[in-house]
Amino acid sequence: MKQITKFNVNRLVIENGSLYIENREDNLIKEVPVALIYNGISHAVMMCTPEDLEDFAIGFSLTENIIQHKQEVYGIDIVEGCYGIEVQLEISTRRFNELKEKRRSLVGRTGCGICGVEQLEQVQQSCKNFPESHRLHHIHPQILENALLQLEQAQSLSKLTGASHAAAFFTPEGKLLAIREDVGRHVALDKLLGWYAINNQPLGFIFVTSRASYEMVQKCLACGIEMLCAISATTEMAVSIARENHFTLLAFTRKGKTTIYSGSHRLQIS
Repeated sequence: MKQITKFNVNRLVIENGSLYIENREDNLIKEVPVALIYNGISHAVMMCTPEDLEDFAIGFSLTENIIQHKQEVYGIDIVEGCYGIEVQLEISTRRFNELKEKRRSLVGRTGCGICGVEQLEQVQQSCKNFPESHRLHHIHPQILENALLQLEQAQSLSKLTGASHAAAFFTPEGKLLAIREDVGRHVALDKLLGWYAINNQPLGFIFVTSRASYEMVQKCLACGIEMLCAISATTEMAVSIARENHFTLLAFTRKGKTTIYSGSHRLQIS
C-alpha cells in the first residue's frame, strides 16, 4: 500500500496585494487503521502510515512487554482489507497466555487514559525492571550536529507531505543506519525499535524529530537503547525516568546546541 495519495486542490495566493487561486496537485500522507492480532486475537488498532509494518509489529510487541525477545515471534502476516490492515503475529504460547491474563485483568476497571493503561499504579510499574546497558560512551557533540543534518536530509516522506515524524538510529561515530517515518511519533519510534531488534541491536543512539515524552524514554529503555536525542522538548516525567535508569536524554538538539537532561557521562564534553 502506498504511503502517499495525490489530490487536486485549490491554493489561495496573495501576491503584491492581489489574491488569486491556483490549481495544483498536493501530496497527502496516508493514515490507515492497523490491527495487531496475536495468535488470532485482536489486541490493538493503531492509526499508522502503511509502511514498515513488520518492524512496527516487533517494536510494538517489545515496548508493550508482550514479548521479551524477537525470537518469541514465530511468524508475521500482513493482510490488507477493505477497512485497513491486519498484522497477524504468531507468538510463543507462554507470551500469549500472559497477554490473555493481562487482558482479563483490565476488564471492569476505570481507565486513567494513559495509552491503554487501566490503573495509575501501572504507569509506575512499567517504569521498572529495564535491562541494563552500558556499552555506549564518548559521543562527541559534533556527532550530534552531523546526525541532525543527516536526519533532515533523510526524511523523504516529510519532504513530500510535511506531515510525518521520524526516528533515526546512528552509530556512535554518527553514521545513519536506519530511519523510520510515520504520521505518529510513537509509531515511528516503534518501527525503528523493531528494526533495531531484527538487526541484532547494533551500538548507537536514537534521534527523533518530536518531543521526548516519558513513553518514548520507556520504549527506548525497554529495548536496551541508552541514548535519545530530541529536536523538541522533553517532560518532567521523562527526565525522572531517564535519571532513575542512568539513561542519556537530550532535548532541544539543534545546530550548535543541545540540552542535557540526564546521562552526561556518555558524552565527550571535556
